Amino acid sequence: MWEYSDKVKAYFENPPNVGEVENPDGIGEVGSLACGDALRLTFKLDEQKRIKEAKFQTFGCASAIASSAALTELIIGKTLEEAEKITNKDIAAYLGGLPKEKMHCSVLGEQALAAAIAHYRGQTLPKAQEGEIVCECFGVTDKEIERVIRQNRLKTREEVTNYTKAGGGCESCHGKIEEILKRILNEEARPSGPPVASGRPLTNIQKMKLIEETLEREIRPALKADGGDIDLIDIEGNRVLVALRGSCSSCRAAEVTLKDYVETKLREFVSPEITVEEVKP
Repeated sequence: MWEYSDKVKAYFENPPNVGEVENPDGIGEVGSLACGDALRLTFKLDEQKRIKEAKFQTFGCASAIASSAALTELIIGKTLEEAEKITNKDIAAYLGGLPKEKMHCSVLGEQALAAAIAHYRGQTLPKAQEGEIVCECFGVTDKEIERVIRQNRLKTREEVTNYTKAGGGCESCHGKIEEILKRILNEEARPSGPPVASGRPLTNIQKMKLIEETLEREIRPALKADGGDIDLIDIEGNRVLVALRGSCSSCRAAEVTLKDYVETKLREFVSPEITVEEVKP
């Protein structure tokens, strides 16, 4: 028996935004009935290009229904640029958490959102199906497994199955999953920071690139896991100006987050002279 939060139960029993938007601007379809989970997301924009309506149709378990409903609630009122920053961890956090074995339901929601936005923009989404199929049972590719491992910092094959369903059927792909996981963990274990101690000063372009890479790789995932985010506003010498978003923007410990986490990480990976300041609206 899964342990569901009260919000998951509420969104399963009485999910908001069920159905299909009439004359939608964006349509995203992911999963398949054969694999056990399928989701169709539709949305419509208002005159200011914000999502004014979003609906879903899903085939799946309680977590799939709740995750789909939560996704629609999260994106309504947002611009596409704001919406596309939403990850599966944001969906799970909005629901008060999901059982670890059901995290793949939140991943399905993230995939549907990306597909719907790509549809609106007339783009061909670089879908996971373009990679090599690793899990024949659920149609999961190596590209999708790699993306989910990196984004969620997965460490074990069991976690990969929980987040993608890959390996949850006949188990014949376990070896391939472990190979992908080992390769990525080895890559991430290599030192990736700049040679701060080399004595060679960074150029402005080098510094900017390293700051952006560190925010994306080291800082943003941790903030998003708690429902927050961070945007780089400007760089003035060693002063890095940022804006906190989401739950971080209203958190009483925002200053602690900036100094003890964001600034510490930037000093570690970019330069020990970096200082971080928040730009408030």
